[in-house]
Amino acid sequence: MASNEFFFGTLNTIDKRVAYSRQRQRGVRHDNRLLPQAPRPGDPPTVVVSTELPHAVERVVCTLQEPQQQTVVLQPAGDHWDLLNWRYFQTWQARLPAYAAGTTVRYTIAAYPAGGGDPLPADEGQTFSYTVGQPGPPQWAHEAIIYQIFPDRFHPGAGHSWREAQSMSDIHGGTLQGIVENLDYVADLGFNCIWLNPFFPDETHHGYHATDYFDVEPRLGDMSVVRRLVEEAHARGIRVLLDFVANHWSSEHPTFRQARADRNSDYYHWYRWREWPDDYETFFGVRELPQINVDHPAAREHLLRSADFWLSDVGFDGYRLDYAHGPSHDFWRAFHDTVKSARPEAWIFGEVVETPPVQLSYDGRLDGTLDFLLMQALRDTFAFRSNGVAQFDAFLNAHERFFPPHFSRPSFLDNHDINRFLWLVGGDRQKLKLAALCQFTLIGPPIVYYGAEVGVTQERDIVQGERHVLEEARQPMRWGGAQDDVLHLFYRDLIHLRRAHPALWRGDRRTVYLDDEAGLYAYTRSDEHETVLVALNLSDHLHRFEAAGHSFELPPWGGDVQIFAADVRAGAQGRR
Repeated sequence: MASNEFFFGTLNTIDKRVAYSRQRQRGVRHDNRLLPQAPRPGDPPTVVVSTELPHAVERVVCTLQEPQQQTVVLQPAGDHWDLLNWRYFQTWQARLPAYAAGTTVRYTIAAYPAGGGDPLPADEGQTFSYTVGQPGPPQWAHEAIIYQIFPDRFHPGAGHSWREAQSMSDIHGGTLQGIVENLDYVADLGFNCIWLNPFFPDETHHGYHATDYFDVEPRLGDMSVVRRLVEEAHARGIRVLLDFVANHWSSEHPTFRQARADRNSDYYHWYRWREWPDDYETFFGVRELPQINVDHPAAREHLLRSADFWLSDVGFDGYRLDYAHGPSHDFWRAFHDTVKSARPEAWIFGEVVETPPVQLSYDGRLDGTLDFLLMQALRDTFAFRSNGVAQFDAFLNAHERFFPPHFSRPSFLDNHDINRFLWLVGGDRQKLKLAALCQFTLIGPPIVYYGAEVGVTQERDIVQGERHVLEEARQPMRWGGAQDDVLHLFYRDLIHLRRAHPALWRGDRRTVYLDDEAGLYAYTRSDEHETVLVALNLSDHLHRFEAAGHSFELPPWGGDVQIFAADVRAGAQGRR
């Protein structure tokens, strides 16, 4: 990844990754490791624990709390050498009972020192849990093509103009009514799903400093407009996802104000205090964003009622979950159960900027996670050119083997927290088109960040010295003559290509041509009905080549990107 490239998370530098790796092995660690990760009915999962302590461990015990009290003793499963901490660690395992569908299993884990002493709880005393069932998103999610809309920056509504903003952090004047009025634009492009960034009461332009999870920011609209937005979207065959933040909210939230004012307040335990009233856990050190104690019953119930409200009462179709790595897995298990009870066909995926094993640990708690690793690989390959096609192919092969097919991995090239792809490539629309073609022919449901399809870019890097000015990637949407018609038509064709050829999202992928030196890469996507060939030329030269019985002429890296729909199995070829 380029040195000036930034993305949120605890692993965005080498130093952070080393510290993370050292810390993850120390002490008593379970980290929600189960085999299988999401137990189905009749599965007796294996629970895995590691211990790295300055003294010997006599035994490790798993104490089941639900569905009934039971103690399971883990057995030693091997000693291993930890290079970063320069010491041995031990692995322990045990099989838990199998249960019927719908059973919630909750448990704790502790290690007992040899020679006596207090037991040492795993993962700082967390309670672990899972619900037995069939993991994975609803069927419609596999077919989803998502348009991400940032309400303040999309459209101000008929008869209104953008506000005169002095900086990118100012309110620009987009409204929910402006979104309603432009649903035909979204539908015409072919999108069948919208992800809305937050619209809760909040003085910021972005909506992530919310003060009420049951209402709407007045400058954006009101509840009637939200309901109309959902109804009108559904009438056009478009599902709607809401951005939900369970980890934190504004320091102006009424419950936090009361908790700071009175230590005896009922809301005191809704937060994690280091020293009341001024030292508390926050989102990445931002004092205006106190962390919610989601494991406190009343705080959890409040969040779950809100999640139920927007699904059951308003009609949203699911959630994109902001900073999902913050709340506990036990919370997400309860959230999952609440959401699926309210709307069985709801889709929930999390923002988890972590390693693949950590992402997969959410299997069965969430339907999946945003594919940040693919985003990085796409940018390294098509924007920075730091990856060759052989390295990209090797990544795709391993990435697709690691995650089970049911684990949803929505893909994206950019979003509201990172530099826009078009800006990274200096406005070269051909490079954006080539990256998008690759994104749309991979398995993950593709997300397009508003305006990418019409040339919205930014004025400067979001990395400004020691500051990260994320607002740079949130320029207002372009309308009318300001839109890039070439990009608009390309994205429309690309979206309709994916919808017309289900093999692109449900078929097996196989590499059929790879020339790293020449920068040529081709693969097929095949299901029982068709085999679609995807060919990419990342070189500066025109190339002709044959693959799967067809001859192709690919324009150079800087040339026009063409979309072909080639049914290799049937021998029929069409151009779009």
